[in-house]
Amino acid sequence: MYRESARELLAFIDRSPSCYHVISNIKEILASDGYEELQEGRPWKLEAGRNYFVSRNGSSLIAFKLPTKEFSGYQIISSHSDSPTFKVKEHPEIVTENKYVKLNVEKYGGMICSPWFDRPLSVAGRIMVKEKEKICTRLVDIDRDLVMIPNLAVHMNREVNEGYKYNVQDDMLPVLGDETAKGSFLRMVAENAGVLEESVLSTDLFLYNRVKGSFWGANEEYISSGRLDDLQCAFASLQGFRKGNSTKSVAVYCVLDNEEVGSATKQGAASTFLGDTLRRINKGALRDEEAFLMALSSSFMISADNAHGVHPNYVKKSDPTNRPYLNEGIVIKYSANQKYTTDAVSAAVFKMICERAEVPYQTFVNRSDMMGGSTLGNISNTQVALNTVDVGLAQLAMHSPYESAGVKDTFYFEKAAEEFYSSWIDGTGDGEYLICRE
Repeated sequence: MYRESARELLAFIDRSPSCYHVISNIKEILASDGYEELQEGRPWKLEAGRNYFVSRNGSSLIAFKLPTKEFSGYQIISSHSDSPTFKVKEHPEIVTENKYVKLNVEKYGGMICSPWFDRPLSVAGRIMVKEKEKICTRLVDIDRDLVMIPNLAVHMNREVNEGYKYNVQDDMLPVLGDETAKGSFLRMVAENAGVLEESVLSTDLFLYNRVKGSFWGANEEYISSGRLDDLQCAFASLQGFRKGNSTKSVAVYCVLDNEEVGSATKQGAASTFLGDTLRRINKGALRDEEAFLMALSSSFMISADNAHGVHPNYVKKSDPTNRPYLNEGIVIKYSANQKYTTDAVSAAVFKMICERAEVPYQTFVNRSDMMGGSTLGNISNTQVALNTVDVGLAQLAMHSPYESAGVKDTFYFEKAAEEFYSSWIDGTGDGEYLICRE
């Protein structure tokens, strides 16, 4: 069961080289399950007992199940579709020495730079195409080893193993080919999308690591892949969402873009996307504003974004008493400075969910002398105030193009998500919460 969940995860990641492909693949899965696609720019006619999804920008998506009875609140799991990488700039080709063609790129998010060298890479994303008087989106995935960022030999960079600071503009531009490759990049992109080069108006294209996901370890107890952060949580929560069933709450599955660059976009956690969708669900159920606010008080959100496991070579980098490990369960993340939203209430609710699902959980807090990252939970709460817990799955090498995690943990989160989506929460009074199930 563990290996099957991990195998399905790696297959999903392999099909999802960019945030746009992530959402396209989720749409395909939901549509095959009978979910109806809605458009933000058109009226919604919602029916009790039906399932729906809506996307924004092609890189964020919210799916929901309307119960057949009057609902008490919303049960939400939120994750993100993007990962640190390099974005291809406009006018990307740079010719060097009349012998090489390179691509001009810039950093997207806070990646570890060094592992991007000397490995096969390619390009994926979306292009905007002119079709007569209409502008259309086309996905692009040049599914072959296309470019590489070659290291400088140690003989010419003796400081490389002594804390060398990489300059992205000078050190990290991928090589596309020799001088014959000049003028070929946009043509290849257009051919991949099945359109004419002259019809391409603009692009959102990114590099991605071509190395396939793998099982490894003495007992194959670990997995490695690009984009585990955060597609491991996005995929596991999707599987739990598909299996969960509650007649008393609206199950909401949410995947947002741009978490790695601060979420302050129209499709990020700081946008109105989640709040707009919840309000339209409320309106579609013929409920007034007071009913909406009452529902929020009995709602709960799990902000799911991977967590740092204790590193075997850097054990002192972890907190002395909160030490999560790979394959030992879902990680509940805490921060006194509210980088994570977890408090005593939300942690207690989530622990009970895990206990009912019979899956283990553990805790993460940064060392008191180290600043950690943040995630989408506290940012989402500025738009829709909900009881929220921040959780993740323990991994190593976060923000590397090839990250590692435990083979069991995807399954654990699938089971917890299924239990969560089969439950509802009743706020019975100040400080009292009842977690109910059919």
